[in-house]
Amino acid sequence: MTGRAGAPGRPGTGSRRTLLGVDVGGTKIAAGLVAEDGTLLETVVRPTPARQGPTAVLDAIAAAVRELPDHAGAAGLGLGTGGVVDRDGGVVVSANELLPGWAGTRLADELGHRLGIPVAADNDANVFALAEQTYGAGAGSTTALYVSVGTGIGGGLVTGGRLLRGAHWTASEFGHIAVPEAAGRPCNCGRDGHLEAVAAGPAIAARFSRLAGRPRPADLREVAALAERAAPPADPDGTPPQAPGDESALARTVLAEGAGALGRALAGLVNTFDPERVVVGGGVASVGDPFWQPLAEAFAAELLPGPSAAGLRPLPAALGPRAAVIGAAALLLEHR
Repeated sequence: MTGRAGAPGRPGTGSRRTLLGVDVGGTKIAAGLVAEDGTLLETVVRPTPARQGPTAVLDAIAAAVRELPDHAGAAGLGLGTGGVVDRDGGVVVSANELLPGWAGTRLADELGHRLGIPVAADNDANVFALAEQTYGAGAGSTTALYVSVGTGIGGGLVTGGRLLRGAHWTASEFGHIAVPEAAGRPCNCGRDGHLEAVAAGPAIAARFSRLAGRPRPADLREVAALAERAAPPADPDGTPPQAPGDESALARTVLAEGAGALGRALAGLVNTFDPERVVVGGGVASVGDPFWQPLAEAFAAELLPGPSAAGLRPLPAALGPRAAVIGAAALLLEHR
């Protein structure tokens, strides 16, 4: 399907050059036509034929791009995808089972051949950070910390106005910081005790379901809805509230546990890198106060005293679901 989307910020630059941005996930491909000022002009969403292999996925990406009006006039295409991506070569270094066979795919060469335009590719968390740095909550900063909390946890660190990618393209894998709250809990990477195992959406939902004794797992949206409910009052004789209130309290506890672990980890990164801003996005960050309040409290409690603690608090990301496509397009604006 196609659609027209609004501008995220920095409007009115007067630029008429357009760019193409593509977000590739295990279930869907989102392609967009993006103005150089960050305005998302058109979007196309198609299912990802992941089980058919990389060639089918590449063909689907090219088909989605060709559906965009005026795609032929774009200056180039930027793409964000899960996994470790060699930014310079546009090659997937490693990927998980959501895209079977994706590792080793030469994204820049293959899509450049199909579409006849320059192509840049990067990890999806880096793309999120680049979008917020260029057009969103971090715009104007030269040093900033970005974290996206969803089915996994990733992010980016901007220093000197440039996104840090590391010697092996794995910089800012914040979800794999070891935290005490996750001790003994398995992480998606195959190890135990990482932040992702306690603060990512599936981890929060799974822990709630286990503690609540649910026969079927809850999802994060249900946990968030329960956390927003007020607990029922106790009976006049002092009897504690029953199951609905208990589940609401449990939902708040589990969200606070994950958010607190995230807040302490972010504060540790702030104590290390001293950024101007800290920006948090992703599906878990959209939960609201049951997530943000314990996050902010844990973050503030761990900051070193001094200038870094004066008013620095995590900010919500500004671009929402548009960030992936807009940030992918912004890869073409980076000064390499």
